[in-house]
Amino acid sequence: MAGSDSPTAAKTPSSATTRRTLLGAMFLMATSAIGPGFITQTTSFTVQLGAAFAFAILISILVDFAVQMNVWRVLGVAGMRANELANAIIPGLGWVLAALVFFGGLVFNIGNISGTGLGTDAMFGLDPKIGASVSCVIAIAVFLVKRAGAALDRIVVVLGFVMIALTVWVAFTSGPPVGLALKNAVLPESVDWVVITTLIGGTVGGYITYAGAHRLVDAGQTGPENVGSIARGSVLGILVTGIMRAILFLAILGVVHAGAVLGKDNAAADAFQFAAGEVGLRMFGIIFWAAALTSVIGASYTTVSFVTTQKTSDRTRNLMTVAFIVVCLGLFLALGKAPTTLLIFAGALNGIILPIGFTFIIYAAWRRRDLLRGYDYPKWLLIVGVAAWVLTLWLGWQALGGLGDLWNS
Repeated sequence: MAGSDSPTAAKTPSSATTRRTLLGAMFLMATSAIGPGFITQTTSFTVQLGAAFAFAILISILVDFAVQMNVWRVLGVAGMRANELANAIIPGLGWVLAALVFFGGLVFNIGNISGTGLGTDAMFGLDPKIGASVSCVIAIAVFLVKRAGAALDRIVVVLGFVMIALTVWVAFTSGPPVGLALKNAVLPESVDWVVITTLIGGTVGGYITYAGAHRLVDAGQTGPENVGSIARGSVLGILVTGIMRAILFLAILGVVHAGAVLGKDNAAADAFQFAAGEVGLRMFGIIFWAAALTSVIGASYTTVSFVTTQKTSDRTRNLMTVAFIVVCLGLFLALGKAPTTLLIFAGALNGIILPIGFTFIIYAAWRRRDLLRGYDYPKWLLIVGVAAWVLTLWLGWQALGGLGDLWNS
């Protein structure tokens, strides 16, 4: 990042800069997870499972905690990006991980860009391709301003709050059966492990796993002395994601509980329109667009961070990020692939990447204290991480098996 956001300049940050960067990293992680696929999945599964979906949400949030707390703790204390850590463990493997994340980020970002087009269509009735192009110009501007790091932190925080506030309003309007949802969170009427698997892959897979941690590393807020803020950032980031998922679930549940029949093409838009009429539809457009735009920014920033190092100049990294957005937009305009298909395919691909990168995280926590600057890693956190790692292996296998079928469907 530019200016004071470079690793060198950030070694002695002011308290205001520290708070801003931590908040930015936290929301970058959360808004990267809260993308158009997140909204599409939550709506679809709420329609499918009703109040019982609350249990799936609770389990997915617990797994997200286990993964992100370990990722942030290891990378933050080590002061390395995931690809740098992997290279330090086995030379060359970090670049293998980078290639996988780059390809996955490319596919996922095309889906994110398509989501911005769907959002502007719901807001203004604008052609999705035009809306996507305008949205990409906004995303590019974030990386071209003089203080790109500060701009990145502020825009993801502002748009994150906008999404949460509007969704809370719609959830209140739809009048969901909160008591029934709370009961099903611990005593579900039915359990669907495929749904839980999909949720986890969609919120902590691929580049999403590393978005917040990489932002923290790039800002230089690393090392054992910063472990307290690193831990708080990871927890609060997952809480933001969990809150957004919960209130979105309640908003859709209220509509479904009232007997609304949602269409298959854009069920989320139908639900918002049912809850609040034409205003609800426009609000859906704002939420969907904000979710997609922040995901474009998060995906581009994190993907490029995997193919550069901390020695790469801020200007070079920002220009590479701009080029990445331009390429993704060009592919979206050329492919004309159905947005829903792209989003589902990208989610499955990210499910494959997750266990590969997380293996290095767990190994470093377990065996490479030298890489963690002598930090005594908490045993309870390592145990939780190993349990989550085993689960990610299973998720990756599930995603690998269905990848071809998803793309051809």
